[in-house]
Amino acid sequence: MKILTGAVAALTLASGAFAQQAVPRYDAETFYDTESVNGSSFSPDETAILVSSDRTGVFNAFTIPIKGGQPTQLTSSETDATFALSYFPHDERILVTADQGGNELNHLYVRLPDGTLKDLTPGENVKAQFAGWAGDLKHFYVGTNERNPQFFDVYRYDAATSERTMLFKNDEGFTPGDISRDGRWMTLGKTNTNTDSDIYLLDLEAEGATPRLITQHAGEAQYNSMTFTPDSATLLYGSNEDDDFTRVWSYDLASGERELLIDADWDVMYVGFSWDGKYRYHATNDDARTVVTIIDTTTGSPLDLPAMPAGDITGVNFSRSGKSMAFYVNGDTSPSNLYVMDMATKKVTRLTDTLSKKINEKHLVASEVVRFKSFDGLEIPSLLYKPTGATAANPAPMMLYIHGGPGGQTRTGYNPVIQHLVNHGYAILAVNNRGSSGYGSTFFHMDDKRHGDVDLKDCVWGKRWAAETLDWVDAEKIGIMGGSYGGYMTAAALAFHPEEFAVGVNIFGVTNWLRTLESIPPWWAAFRDSLYDELGDPAEDRDRLYAISPLFHAENIVRPLMVIQGANDPRVLQVESDELVDAVQENGVPVEYIVFPDEGHGFRSKVNRIRASEGYVSFLDRYLKGD
Repeated sequence: MKILTGAVAALTLASGAFAQQAVPRYDAETFYDTESVNGSSFSPDETAILVSSDRTGVFNAFTIPIKGGQPTQLTSSETDATFALSYFPHDERILVTADQGGNELNHLYVRLPDGTLKDLTPGENVKAQFAGWAGDLKHFYVGTNERNPQFFDVYRYDAATSERTMLFKNDEGFTPGDISRDGRWMTLGKTNTNTDSDIYLLDLEAEGATPRLITQHAGEAQYNSMTFTPDSATLLYGSNEDDDFTRVWSYDLASGERELLIDADWDVMYVGFSWDGKYRYHATNDDARTVVTIIDTTTGSPLDLPAMPAGDITGVNFSRSGKSMAFYVNGDTSPSNLYVMDMATKKVTRLTDTLSKKINEKHLVASEVVRFKSFDGLEIPSLLYKPTGATAANPAPMMLYIHGGPGGQTRTGYNPVIQHLVNHGYAILAVNNRGSSGYGSTFFHMDDKRHGDVDLKDCVWGKRWAAETLDWVDAEKIGIMGGSYGGYMTAAALAFHPEEFAVGVNIFGVTNWLRTLESIPPWWAAFRDSLYDELGDPAEDRDRLYAISPLFHAENIVRPLMVIQGANDPRVLQVESDELVDAVQENGVPVEYIVFPDEGHGFRSKVNRIRASEGYVSFLDRYLKGD
């Protein structure tokens, strides 16, 4: 058989190949020829929108005219991802953030009109976070851990001079939240356990004021600040108090009275307002999809939006005048594209076209939400991708795709790794095992201190369900892959269920929980106890953490393994992957290992993403498909 190479290679219709509709095969470079775009800060004159884009191969800041046209590049990093944050309200300066080689120590920079970058948060081990603009539009807020690596203090910066004033000195492990438009009130989050948290309120104008608890409650419940109303009179916060899902409550700052504002059948993820307060928007996590509702506050009625392309609306943002609304639309077969709508005429203008011109969107595959019963009868939600041409006569190999976290969720939307695999004939079952977010508090906490056990069994039972139920899946060729916590699940599956999966792809996954929990980044200190509540305290739960760490059971691994690692990863240290690879190689098992010297916990460089994705397909073609 002749092997066809290049960006597109037609599938050969032979007796051993898929016999239904043939689609071209695209290489990883073509899938990553797509552009990733995020952010939407309007320019002061509202003629352009500031975004982050990886069109150069590394994320940089660009501005796009709201009437359409070619973007203008504003930063030119060739190494470290640089993300756009905001225009200054009254001039063309912008705020951006970048770390160094993926080490997650982000600094805050201002880009000056001549294109130079000024570091507003210098320091060797400093991590900084932009916290929004003050209502006077002359100041902005920044959180930084320069004083204490564990906790973030809050500063107010003068937009004209960059001089700063400390607003809040954080010595008690609070998580700084929202600041009211008038600058008087700031919310502070406090994590008590992994099932219980609180919101405190600090009066920034009262000398010597201390944070005041405003979420007194019995039992366990979680609370998170979402936003203040534009008039600074009311705080909106999310809570699962008296419900399995997060709902939105209003808290009157003058009277202390609270009221249920937004009730939904799923978690409400966020709430926001237009600057003038005319519109309020919120998003729900609706069975792995984002559903946005926009309310006209003058009438209390939902806004009727014009017809949109298939996909989820995300990233809603209004211009300061309220005349325009920017948003993204993202679907399984289309990466996020930026749109802007004229609020008066409802005219919608598409500003980006992010899918590669070499790809026919009809050749991509949309997911289907499925559920299967696990070992104890619990239904596990998942996303299923079926390759074109897979039939009972020509079954496809399958990979279980496990999200990160713990507590993440695989959601609908364009995923170049998944689409690349599906395009090359691999079915995907993206398992949202117990412990995943988005399905209620009860489901989320079902794996607390049971990691590597019940959540892993969900994956095993998902594999068995697919093998027994889907006649178009080759039951003998099912593997498992995932990143971060999903990488841990992959290594655990091969170590603790060694005969279950045919192969594994571990992407910067934890293999030694003792080391990981003892070496977590200092800026995680505010919720360290919560992490220990979920996974275990290495000082008290050593035996259990040892028992669930694949590294200490690597002698059990008998299936081919691929490992991906970033040399600068502050969460999963490279030594973990080094040791796992060495141990599995001693078993005489095929192992492929790729270390990226310029990456951390995840991929920032498009070149590295392409290399990794091509590596997955090559590895699976060799050891799973058997090509």
